[in-house]
Amino acid sequence: MKKFPELLPQSIIERASKLEVSQICDGMKAVKIPHYGTMCAQIGPVDPSFKVVGTAMTVETADGDNFPIHVATYTAPQEGYVMVIDGKGYDGCAYLGDKIMGACKDMGYKGIVIDGYTRDRSGNIELGFPVFSRGLTPAGPVKKNPGKLNETIYCGGIMVNPGDLICGDEDGVCVVPRDKIEEVLIEAEKKKAYEDKRDITIAEYAEKKAKGEPLPQLAPQWVLDMMNEGK
Repeated sequence: MKKFPELLPQSIIERASKLEVSQICDGMKAVKIPHYGTMCAQIGPVDPSFKVVGTAMTVETADGDNFPIHVATYTAPQEGYVMVIDGKGYDGCAYLGDKIMGACKDMGYKGIVIDGYTRDRSGNIELGFPVFSRGLTPAGPVKKNPGKLNETIYCGGIMVNPGDLICGDEDGVCVVPRDKIEEVLIEAEKKKAYEDKRDITIAEYAEKKAKGEPLPQLAPQWVLDMMNEGK
């Protein structure tokens, strides 16, 4: 088993936590990261309220074998990791349920992302432990092989290296390569500032419309510019 990666600085975690995953994906689009670092749409939160931001540690397994997940659960050297599991999309059983989730929470994991299925939805929600999976199935896993820990994997079609930044919310999950985090966050913060300004503009428009007052320009300038280009 390879060593766990160095945790990302808390300052990075705090910045990313203030952003929506969609804004971070837009940041990756701006710096030309393939697929904007976004996992496939089938991987989503067990509960829409779940949100996770943290440092990736990786697990590779297959065919419903959760022994590697147990190994990862009980060997975390410190708090702050997100367990990212390449389960090959296997749908024959759930890789884990609320017992492993509870243990992961106690060990200091911030959440789990799995290209596979889970179970015990109510227990998961009661724990308040963020889990992102392909869906739910009641069938239990097997325990056979050691799998691989803290090596490069592909989860939801996206390459994940130990130490990458993992961000998940109700829209899905994205992976920011460790060497691109600063660039991506700068662009994502610009997008957030733009969207915050748009929220103000839309609210002002709605208020003036309700009062029957003269309406300000609602369409963004870039939309008007593109419209005029075609004339």
